[in-house]
Amino acid sequence: MSAVFKRELRSYFNSMTGWIFLAVIFVFTGVFTTAINLLSQSASFEYVLSQITIVFMLIVPILAMRSIAEERRSRTDQLLYSLPLRAVDIVLGKYLSMVAVLFISCVAMGFVPVLLSLYGIVRYASCYAALLGFFLLGSALIAICMFMSSLTESQIIAAVTGFGVVLALYLMNGLSSLIPTSALGSFVSFLIVGAVFGLIVGAIMRAPAVGVIGAGIVIIPTCIFYIAKKDAFAGLFPKLVSYLAVFDRFDTFVSGIFDMTAVVYYLSIIVFFVFLTVQSLEKRRWS
Repeated sequence: MSAVFKRELRSYFNSMTGWIFLAVIFVFTGVFTTAINLLSQSASFEYVLSQITIVFMLIVPILAMRSIAEERRSRTDQLLYSLPLRAVDIVLGKYLSMVAVLFISCVAMGFVPVLLSLYGIVRYASCYAALLGFFLLGSALIAICMFMSSLTESQIIAAVTGFGVVLALYLMNGLSSLIPTSALGSFVSFLIVGAVFGLIVGAIMRAPAVGVIGAGIVIIPTCIFYIAKKDAFAGLFPKLVSYLAVFDRFDTFVSGIFDMTAVVYYLSIIVFFVFLTVQSLEKRRWS
C-alpha cells in the first residue's frame, strides 16, 4: 500500500493536478478571508470554511478523476493486479494519496486563525473543529468521486459524473423541499432509489442479473412496507434526504458544535465508498 501511496502522491505533484487543487483552495481561502475576516473585521474563520466548501464541486472530481479510470484506460491496472497486492491495498493507497493532498491544504489553512489572532480574539477550538469538519467532508467526497472513477475508463466521464454527484449532494437539502411529501411521492422516490442502486450494483459486478437482484432487495421490501403502512411514508423520503445531506452536516461544525454523529457519518461514507471501489476492482481483476 505504501508503494502505491508514494507513487500516486508523487504523480499529483509531478503533474498539475495537485498544484491546481491547492491553488484553487488557497485562492478561495484568501478571497473569503479578506471579505469575511479583514473587511468585515470578524475573527470567525469557520465562516470562511463554510463558504469555500463550494469549491469541492470543482476540485474534488478533478483530483479523483484519474485515480482508477486512468489505470483502466492505459491498462496499467493489469500490472497492479499482477503484483502481490490486494485490491484493498491499491484502493487505500490511491485514496490516502488524495486525502494527503487535501490534508496539506488543511495544514496550511490552519495558520490562518493564528494570523487572525493578531487582529482580534479567535475561538481556536471552534476554528479547528470546523477545519476538521472541512477535512472530513472533503475526504468523504473524495471517496465518492474515486468510486465514480472506478466505473469508467474515461477521465472526462469520471470528472463529469463526480461533479454531478457532488452538485446533487450540495443541493440535496434544497432538492428535498421539491419532493412531494405525500405517501405516494415518497414511495415512488424509494422505487427510483432502488432502481439506481440496482444499476450501480450491476455496473460494479458487470452482471445485469445481479443488478436486478440488488434493485429487488430495495424495491420489494419497500412495496410490502407501503402496502402494510402507507401512512408512514408521508414525508418520509424528504426527511431522510435532509438527514443524509452531506454538506449540511458540516454546518454544525461551523456553528461551533463538535458533532460526533457527523464525524461518524463522514467516516461511514468513506468506508462505504472505499468498499464499493474495492469491489469494483476485485470484479475487474477476476473478469
